[in-house]
Amino acid sequence: MAPKKGRAKMQDDTESADDSDEYRKKRDRNNLAVKRSRIKSKMRTQETLKRVNQLKSENSVLEEKVKNLTKELGFLKELFLAHAGSSKDASKFEGIDLHKLLADSSESPGPSSAGN
Repeated sequence: MAPKKGRAKMQDDTESADDSDEYRKKRDRNNLAVKRSRIKSKMRTQETLKRVNQLKSENSVLEEKVKNLTKELGFLKELFLAHAGSSKDASKFEGIDLHKLLADSSESPGPSSAGN
């Protein structure tokens, strides 16, 4: 490779200075864009974690409600069976298997569960 003349070398120096300025500007813009992207990503992650915790809390409340309602249902079934068995109107229930009638709906789905 032949050595470059002084004039050409000066021209290369100014071109590389322009290139490095342009490169530096691009790098700075890219760095800012990456920074914004990382901040957005971190915010989305925090929002997701907040939502997960909120849903876990709601789920706990609902599970407790289900447990209480299941207990209440069992109590009411027992109360009904006791009343139906000792009532002077017990003849109304003759021929009907009350235990089967009051069995959990999960065992035999009926039309009342279709609307829920």
